Amino acid sequence: MSTEPEKKVSLLVFFLIWAKRMRWEVPDIHIRALIWLEAKGHLAVLRCFRGFGKSTILAIYNAWRYYKDPAFRILHQSEADNTAYKTSRDTQNVIRNHPLTRHLLPPNQGTVEQWWVEGAADFRNASMFAKGILSNVTSARADECQNDDVEVPRNIATPEAREKLRYRLGEQTHILVPGGSKLYIGTPHTHDSLYDEIEAMGADCLTIRMFAQEHRIQLAKDTRYTLPFVPEVVFSGIGKHARVLVAGKDFKLDGLQLEFLEAPGTLIDCYAGSAWPKRFDLIELQNRRVETRTINEWDSQYQLHSKPVTDVRLDPARMIPYAIEPEIRYANGACAMYLGNIQIVGAAAYWDCSLGKIKSDASAFSLILTDARGQLYWHVCKGLEGEIAEFDERTEKITGGQVKQVRDLVIKYQITRVVVETNGPGGFVPTILRQALKGTGCGVGEEHSSTNKQKRILDALESPLSASFLWAHVDVLRGPLWDQMRDFNPALTDQDDDYLDSGAGAIAQTPVRIGRNVGKPTEVRRDDWRTNAGVHEVQVDY
Repeated sequence: MSTEPEKKVSLLVFFLIWAKRMRWEVPDIHIRALIWLEAKGHLAVLRCFRGFGKSTILAIYNAWRYYKDPAFRILHQSEADNTAYKTSRDTQNVIRNHPLTRHLLPPNQGTVEQWWVEGAADFRNASMFAKGILSNVTSARADECQNDDVEVPRNIATPEAREKLRYRLGEQTHILVPGGSKLYIGTPHTHDSLYDEIEAMGADCLTIRMFAQEHRIQLAKDTRYTLPFVPEVVFSGIGKHARVLVAGKDFKLDGLQLEFLEAPGTLIDCYAGSAWPKRFDLIELQNRRVETRTINEWDSQYQLHSKPVTDVRLDPARMIPYAIEPEIRYANGACAMYLGNIQIVGAAAYWDCSLGKIKSDASAFSLILTDARGQLYWHVCKGLEGEIAEFDERTEKITGGQVKQVRDLVIKYQITRVVVETNGPGGFVPTILRQALKGTGCGVGEEHSSTNKQKRILDALESPLSASFLWAHVDVLRGPLWDQMRDFNPALTDQDDDYLDSGAGAIAQTPVRIGRNVGKPTEVRRDDWRTNAGVHEVQVDY
């Protein structure tokens, strides 16, 4: 009698046995994913387009895991409990009906949330434990933690939500037994997708897009374009106006030359290398394209680019970067401010102040310069720190604090007026700031905003961004503004937007012209570099 252990079949063979029973026609992309799943390392990411069938494959993979080792323990997590239970229930179905595993699942053993197979060695921790990613699983132990579409719009809408998701995922490190593995499966839903983060940590990654090749014409104003490949599918538009263009009717191809009968005047997407052409034919593709609301949603869910599914209303990449400082030049008895070879004729400084308390907004200060053509230059966007003002106990003069930081900026950039938002804590700040700015000739304005903040931000920033006349200093782009713009969602009232708000306030105050300096001869000299004068309230120290 032979004592050799039973030779186990590979995951691919296990899957093909099940596929034959289910009468499935297996596409090449599923074979590719199955081979990768069996060979993956301890940290792995599988990104695949919507409609790929990843949860179905995962259930079969789980059953194969128990077939290979009945003592194997899986913590399966999805975006919510009910979603996790679906894969748990599907795994049970495969085990009960697959010829190689039908003996593994005893009747009435556990629930859909947690259950044990025959041969399980740990009766404290189930063979399969299925929970939502935000549920408590602290006491669990597992050989593999699976994360099936844990990144969804519901839990990544804000930076705080994304941080909470990552905290929950971090718990899995302590749940895994030594030598355990983590598997992430899903599609990206945001610009800083956790799948990119895991890939940067050195994970094994497999990404299967709907189309292997893609080329986009953002706005097709011409009738002829040169493409990098011969397209199999050409789309125009997105959403309800989207359609698949027909060769010979809407366009013609001459090698790599795409020629339209007339300029479409809309977005054109060219694709080739369909991953599953039999299932996703032109009719199905057009239906999905029409029902997809935004191009970001299409790019993330089918081409697996890390983008939010909603439109990015304020795309920071549309700002034009520059890396020079303004200088004042003197000639013919007059002075002028230049940014490189561009004369600056106006500026607006706006301070959305905060007391610096926990959970309060940043105390954001923005300076916007403008030239004679109306181009805007976002030169300063920084958070002020500390108390609003620090006083010398003996003389009661201001020696530090946020107002002192504003004074330093006023002198550095020759600012003649700072507008303070007086909503909330800003109500008492203008008086203190006027005291701090004594001797500079800089006036202080007050702005009490009663309009919706989201609308105010969009009104100020959307037009200059779309018209490409908003520039930004590289220090501004490297700061927190970039993420705030990219994350901005007009539908949310509770989000980090303090730097956006200060910039929007400064743009709303543009242009501001500077008049002549007044005050004592000992005051800090500030030459009039602007082409026109304004009337401002200035506090002087006579």
